[in-house]
Amino acid sequence: MTSPSGYHLAQFNIGRLRAPLDDPQIADFVAGLEPINALADSAPGFVWRLQDDSGNSTAVHVFADEMLLINFSVWESVDALAEFAYRSDHRAYFVRRREWFEKMDEQYLVMWWVPVGHVPTTGEAVEKLELLRAVGPSRDAFTFKVRFPAPDVAAVGQ
Repeated sequence: MTSPSGYHLAQFNIGRLRAPLDDPQIADFVAGLEPINALADSAPGFVWRLQDDSGNSTAVHVFADEMLLINFSVWESVDALAEFAYRSDHRAYFVRRREWFEKMDEQYLVMWWVPVGHVPTTGEAVEKLELLRAVGPSRDAFTFKVRFPAPDVAAVGQ
């Protein structure tokens, strides 16, 4: 997976479940994990995603609250991630997110650029989310609504 800019897009988002994963209220979400992860894995522009032995990241807890699930992946571009998130079969699950996850008052999604080949850590992801919450969107931590180009792309225009 090469990138003309030398960078890929890391994304990290969190959500607090309305009920435990084994609760019937969450059953459709759990049933969708495998097919949606497979869809992501084969999506154009997909590079990497965090997963545990089960093939998803539901058992990875980086916060004290075990009801807080994380989603963490790397994509070739913001456009590739947006295409998957909002224009593939993933969209049907995204639309239903309020059935399974509580509404978050704080920023819950952050994106940032990583050099091609770098696999970001959960510690890095949490730092980026905290940075976004503290100072708002910047070249170091941004959102879909306020995006920044990859570093090499930005340097070309200066």
